Amino acid sequence: MTITAATFLVRLSSRYAWLAILCFLGLTVLCAGWFVHHFAITTDSSKLLSKDLPWRQQEIKLDRAFPQRTDQIVAVIDASTPEGADEAADALVNELSARHNLIRSVARPDGGEFFARNGILFQTTAEVRRDAADLIAAEPFLGTLAADPTLRGVLRTLSQSIEGVRLGRSKFQDLQVPVTAIADALERLEEGKDPAFSWRKLITGRAPEISDLRRFVNIQPVLDYDDLQPGGKATRAIRDAIAKLGLTPAAGTTVRLTGAIALSDEEFGTIAEGAELNGIVTLLVVVLLLWLALKQLRIVLAVLLTLVVGLVITASAGLWMVGALNLISVAFAVLFVGLGVDFGIQFSVRYRAERLKLPDFHEALLATARMIATPLLLAAASIAAAFYSFLPTAYRGLSELGLIAGTGMMIAFITTVTLLPALLTVLRPHGEKEPIGYAALAPLDSFLERRRNLVVGTTLTATILALPLLAGLRFDFNPLDLRSPSTESVSTVLDLLRDPKTSPNTIDILESDLPKAEEVAANLRRLPEVAQ
Repeated sequence: MTITAATFLVRLSSRYAWLAILCFLGLTVLCAGWFVHHFAITTDSSKLLSKDLPWRQQEIKLDRAFPQRTDQIVAVIDASTPEGADEAADALVNELSARHNLIRSVARPDGGEFFARNGILFQTTAEVRRDAADLIAAEPFLGTLAADPTLRGVLRTLSQSIEGVRLGRSKFQDLQVPVTAIADALERLEEGKDPAFSWRKLITGRAPEISDLRRFVNIQPVLDYDDLQPGGKATRAIRDAIAKLGLTPAAGTTVRLTGAIALSDEEFGTIAEGAELNGIVTLLVVVLLLWLALKQLRIVLAVLLTLVVGLVITASAGLWMVGALNLISVAFAVLFVGLGVDFGIQFSVRYRAERLKLPDFHEALLATARMIATPLLLAAASIAAAFYSFLPTAYRGLSELGLIAGTGMMIAFITTVTLLPALLTVLRPHGEKEPIGYAALAPLDSFLERRRNLVVGTTLTATILALPLLAGLRFDFNPLDLRSPSTESVSTVLDLLRDPKTSPNTIDILESDLPKAEEVAANLRRLPEVAQ
């Protein structure tokens, strides 16, 4: 049945070659136009998972209830002093607040006017007592500086402190930290470097932790979905503001951008970067492989055109089926080129072999269909079944890849037994003068034939020995690992993941009232898996 149907398709395509080519050309143009008009791709990692999952449904509800949490660019500010970090964050907020055409909202989650007035209410009793004791101990020092907040006031305060040591009211060791800090700051200032002088460290005598030197600014940009990088314009505006404010490492401040928008934009940028070069190299490799297998330019051209047509049809069909591509499903193109071209190679190599025996073109083409139809269909069906096995998973990115790639294999088979024969008929490659293949590899064929039992046995043994290793096979479900760690947004996220206080990997739980929320929080704190 398969042989008869395939032979009929090949005969029909060959007899009405130009009609078949024009039909496929029209279909390709329509598919390409539809694809360009409806093209959509998302790098939102949350959309790689099915929205039917219970936790995803809760996340969607949470985002709708708190839209200020979504579509953010997060500026991570690291400074040499806590005061410098606060000043940099406030300056960036003030600078961006005026750019309403590019920035929808900008706020500090860890500071601002509210926390400046009421921050003490968020401290524990022990922290309040400690800070109060530090302020009381530094009261004479602060009083003098408040009266004269200049370098002269600093030197006068030091003079009074030295006098206190002389009178026995304080110890000289108590002056070591402030004197050293002031001396270091003056030396760095003289060298043209950031003085990195912290009054907080001077008063408390404690070195600041990383969290004390880091601040965050949450920015919601105006997105331009007509651009390959929707947040690109806003990102450039943010970087311009950073440069204008002088928030540079030379000034003791580093500002890095991350967040959902920054991650997706940089991912698009990474994909676009070098895409032309990669495409050219891939095309050249495919052409080289085709030439090594087919040795005739006309046959190579026919297979290439068939491959392109199949890819365009598969792309439009895939976009129609899933609505929008994602970071995983977009790989269907690579799979189609790598696997789809094999159908054309198999058909064409068989055609060359039949043409050597049958000088008549049409007889060789029909003989090719009779010989290759069943193997090609079996290959297409088995590969498609393998890809379709991804469908049941809730990992949406993988299931959509399986759907598109599996469908693409059937499209590749159909174009191979219809369009390819039509193109060969029009291009009419010349007959074969000698057996195809590589004579230099004949000894290898002979060895495989003579030692087939050894080869099969060795392969089977190696397979059996490798089976236990499957127990250690693990699938990496972290979509962050799909991105380049060299980009700023990803490297920043990886840095934040090291600290439970700043890790974006959190679980949000909504309760109807505060007592229930406090009860849930208390129960969660007792779990060893919960960091905070």
